[in-house]
Amino acid sequence: MPLPPAPTARGTILSPSDYPKAVAKGRRKTGAQADSGASDNPIPPIPVEVTDAVTATASAPTAPASKATRTRKAPSIPQAAAVQTPLLPPETPPVAAAAAPTETPAVPAPATAHPDTTTAPRRKSNRRKATPASTATRLFVLDTNVLLHDPTSLFRFEEHDIYLPLVVLEELDSHKKGATEVARNGRQVSRSLDALVSLNTATDLSDGLPLDASGQKQARGKLIFQTTLLDNELPLTLPQGKADNQILGVVQSLSRSHPEREVVLVSKDINMRVKARALGLAAEDYQNDKALDDDELLYSGALALPDNFWQKQNKKLESWQSQGDTFYRVSGQAVQSMLINQFVYFETPGETGLYAIVQELQGDTAVLKTLRDYTSSKKTVWGVSARNREQNFALNLLMDPSIDIVTLAGTAGTGKTLMALAAGLAQVLDERRYSEIIMTRATVSVGEDIGFLPGTEEEKMGPWMGALDDNLEFLGSGAATAGGDWGRSVTNELVRSRIKIKSMNFMRGRTFLNKYLIIDEAQNLTPKQLKTLITRAGPGTKIICMGNLAQIDTPYLTEGSSGLTYVVDRFKGWRHSGHITLARGERSRLADFASEAL
Repeated sequence: MPLPPAPTARGTILSPSDYPKAVAKGRRKTGAQADSGASDNPIPPIPVEVTDAVTATASAPTAPASKATRTRKAPSIPQAAAVQTPLLPPETPPVAAAAAPTETPAVPAPATAHPDTTTAPRRKSNRRKATPASTATRLFVLDTNVLLHDPTSLFRFEEHDIYLPLVVLEELDSHKKGATEVARNGRQVSRSLDALVSLNTATDLSDGLPLDASGQKQARGKLIFQTTLLDNELPLTLPQGKADNQILGVVQSLSRSHPEREVVLVSKDINMRVKARALGLAAEDYQNDKALDDDELLYSGALALPDNFWQKQNKKLESWQSQGDTFYRVSGQAVQSMLINQFVYFETPGETGLYAIVQELQGDTAVLKTLRDYTSSKKTVWGVSARNREQNFALNLLMDPSIDIVTLAGTAGTGKTLMALAAGLAQVLDERRYSEIIMTRATVSVGEDIGFLPGTEEEKMGPWMGALDDNLEFLGSGAATAGGDWGRSVTNELVRSRIKIKSMNFMRGRTFLNKYLIIDEAQNLTPKQLKTLITRAGPGTKIICMGNLAQIDTPYLTEGSSGLTYVVDRFKGWRHSGHITLARGERSRLADFASEAL
């Protein structure tokens, strides 16, 4: 079929409403009439390159071909017009937009609304992304030393999930043999894992096991085991066979596969945490075993009263005497910070001082009981007198039969062991309040271990009890025993016959009745070990825990996680416990200066 001739005139664009009329009119008229009808159209021409099929077919010599061409080409006119005017609404003619200026805002209305609709969803999407990040649970990857340090650490992360790499299970298996504390903790962790797996046999280990299935309701997260090998991109300088580096690779792979969650490595190894941060991974220390975040927040056991304390009492102050002791009933804002068996003191130049202990607390009132003055040479304990205020507080606690447990903290040379022994000898030999003195301590060496020691249990503990021998030598000398008749006549053999040295390794299962138990170097004990020792106390037994938090020799123990800190924090405010922190050293001026300068 021959092609139609090329167009000879520029066509016009019909409005959508006029297009059906023009098509119907073109079918009835000839090509010339259609051409004249197009010229009468009042729509102004728009410079668009569109072929006028109707005009082209009008000049064709044959009418059938013109009709066929008009039928095929006519629908292309509105299509071109619609493509070139996308901003015009379909129901509004282009003439109205050009002739009526008042309606011009209606034309760009869709374009104006378009940016608003695109901007609003973007703000919503940011909020949706921020909300899960702030409320989503975290994924903690535990190192082996965390489980060996605290076997209950699996249930200490509340609603967060725990992830155990395969290498951690391998290390647990290698540490479970033996009779050490680490081996016992490893076996306890293995039993906990076995209980969780047996209670969730139908659950896939990779999906996570609910931690509260074993009855630990505070653990609301899941325990996830590594069941497949994970790819990582650790530096080639890190040996891949080392367990720490394998755990770091697991943390890196989990961080990339779970970008919506915060993956955190929990380890007691400082160097491992440093390596993790160097690789851009989140790492934290295990904090749940710490009684305090800062050792400076440790309860001191003493409270200084403000200078205007007596002026604020006025007529509310009450005082009375009972059995040789003076009592005061005080009130005011200072009472809010007092605890039971806490020492309070008032020292102001030119005024009479007050040294008392809190006996009762009822609302905003407190009952204070004055202390016995052991700083006087007339009141000594086995020939030992207090040299400062804190030592006087300590001797009052040690000699009080209503106090079942006493904790003493302080630097070297503050007299902790000497006062504990002197009070014990006075109450065992003089007052016959207790049957004997039992002394034990943590056998943690400062340097390298010297190996196995020969002899019996007491002979093996002999090298660790050098402090006991030094203090007994001082107490047995004439300088210390000159203050009492019994002290001058007692012999060193009789004193040693009432003192038993025991090892902590054989304490489990025992019950001490009417004993005076001294636990020396308690800062090197874990909270679990101290709990084992304290729960050995039977009726009539008094326990004294003492230590220096600045001299911790046990690995993975700090001032915040030490057993001594744990006991002080948990027993404060109990009616039958007392604590005092000794501040000033009295051993010698050399030892006092060395503890501060070195």
